[in-house]
Amino acid sequence: MHEDFITDKTYDGIDFKESSLKKGEYENCTFKNCDFSNTDLSDMEFAECEFASCNLSVAKLAKTTFRDTVFKGCKMLGLQFSDCNQFGLSFSFENCFLNHSSFYQAKIKKTIFRNSQLQETDFTECDVSGAVFDNCDLAGATFENTILEKADFRTAYNYAINPEINKIKKAKFSLPAVVGLLDKYDIEISDAK
Repeated sequence: MHEDFITDKTYDGIDFKESSLKKGEYENCTFKNCDFSNTDLSDMEFAECEFASCNLSVAKLAKTTFRDTVFKGCKMLGLQFSDCNQFGLSFSFENCFLNHSSFYQAKIKKTIFRNSQLQETDFTECDVSGAVFDNCDLAGATFENTILEKADFRTAYNYAINPEINKIKKAKFSLPAVVGLLDKYDIEISDAK
């Protein structure tokens, strides 16, 4: 059992590297301009919380719970979402930097990624069915044995997805980025002119 249950609180401009966030369950809390980089958020629970303009880069997420959590304008480099408590894992990302993060084996259906960088991010064996990658940069992102069914990549770019080793049934793509499905064949594609 967690020591503290904190609800409806706003934390603004706090450097949690100096004084760490108390272990506990946080519900409907807002974190603005806070620095969590390199901190330990293990075994904490965040339900219906919002993180705005925070730095969470390389924070430890062992058994961390995120339920209906919103991240806006956050720097989240190198996070291991694969270490999170997978039960009820749900969040959305807007204007975030998630480069070099890992969602390995996470079940994050219908997750919204909007205007975010996901360069070199690992989605191996992940279930992102129904997810939306709206205007996201997926350069170097890894998709292997990933369930992408009904995912929306229409405005995503720089992705390379091998249809032979991923489930992409009913996924949405658009031109010209859809050529990212053909990367593995090392073929040249040009206009008919």
